[in-house]
Amino acid sequence: MPVPTPFHPRTSALCTSYRWKDWAGYYAVCSYDTNHDREYFAFRHAAGLLDVSPLFKYRVSGRDAAEFLAFVMTRDIRNLKLMQVTYTCFCDARGKVIDDGTVARLGETDYRVTSASPSLRWLQEHARGFNVEIRDESESVAALALQGPTSRSVLKTACEGGDLDRLRFFRLSRARIADLPVEISRTGYTGDLGYEIWMPAENALPVWDRIREAGEAYGLEPAGLDALDVTRMEAGFILQGVDYYSATRCPIESRKSSPFEIGLGWTVDLEREGFVGQEALQQEKRGGSRWSLVGLDISWEELEALYEEHGLPPHLPATGWRTAVPVYDGSRQIGRATSGSWSPLLKKNLALASLEARYAKPGTKVQIEHTAEYERRTVLATVVPRPFFDPERKKA
Repeated sequence: MPVPTPFHPRTSALCTSYRWKDWAGYYAVCSYDTNHDREYFAFRHAAGLLDVSPLFKYRVSGRDAAEFLAFVMTRDIRNLKLMQVTYTCFCDARGKVIDDGTVARLGETDYRVTSASPSLRWLQEHARGFNVEIRDESESVAALALQGPTSRSVLKTACEGGDLDRLRFFRLSRARIADLPVEISRTGYTGDLGYEIWMPAENALPVWDRIREAGEAYGLEPAGLDALDVTRMEAGFILQGVDYYSATRCPIESRKSSPFEIGLGWTVDLEREGFVGQEALQQEKRGGSRWSLVGLDISWEELEALYEEHGLPPHLPATGWRTAVPVYDGSRQIGRATSGSWSPLLKKNLALASLEARYAKPGTKVQIEHTAEYERRTVLATVVPRPFFDPERKKA
């Protein structure tokens, strides 16, 4: 049975829809209203405030912290500057992805690692020989995502200290909100201008209240996971357990993926001192990957024509979908679409898909399965570059 997050007294009072889901053992709001439209448009046109406390959070500190993290992560964490954050993944010895997340350097020998699934045991298993301490802070640290075009204005009103105008993309700052200490990272999962605010769990409610108060003049809305799912799709971000599976939880080898196969090849610093999975990844880099993660733009005209045959208007799921759907070249299956959504902003029907690598070139035409009136048919889809939505303000 899920347990409440530190923000639950506030989120539960606002969640009039009673639409919750279990996120890593915590109650998480799907949408505060009966649909997520208001929350989605807040993310894209004003600001949305999302409780992201269920993320797994680990503190890695000690003399060898950088060396240890460089050994277990695909990125060379030794290059991370003080108060900088990086996105990375970590793999097993066969180069298959276990999880993806961020590493933030909070002090000279002090780092915070976030992950989508429990990773403490795996980190501890590889810590032998390193002078490090690894602590699970998943319950003691609460976190909020404040995302959207007015998020900086909201934070500047709410914060005391911290130069938010100069805080660069994937950098950290310390400040105070409601006279309590917080860490602010310019990171997020919406592909927009945004921040994440980290704090001791006991300080969660005063910080939430102050941000809500500051956000009244800037259109701030509390937001749930349904709205986040649409924005992350527009941003082209993958999700563990949906677009790929952790290698530690796959019952068969064919379910596992390398970073190159799920669009995370750019997070692999391949030519350096040894790290877990390096040899396998070097071999795959030389020989080529079997799969490639692509973006798909699904033809609205063909979808419309398909439903017209039944005398029906086009029908799409009301929220982002996460059920794998076959993708074909003619009659031959060449992969699967793993998640998708209608983009209200772009007016496009979008999907992420794992295709045989030779189909990954932008402009390639494929067919994706779609069921209309109980009939399994296919419609045209075009491989397009990711992200689908990439506003300048994200990094400005």
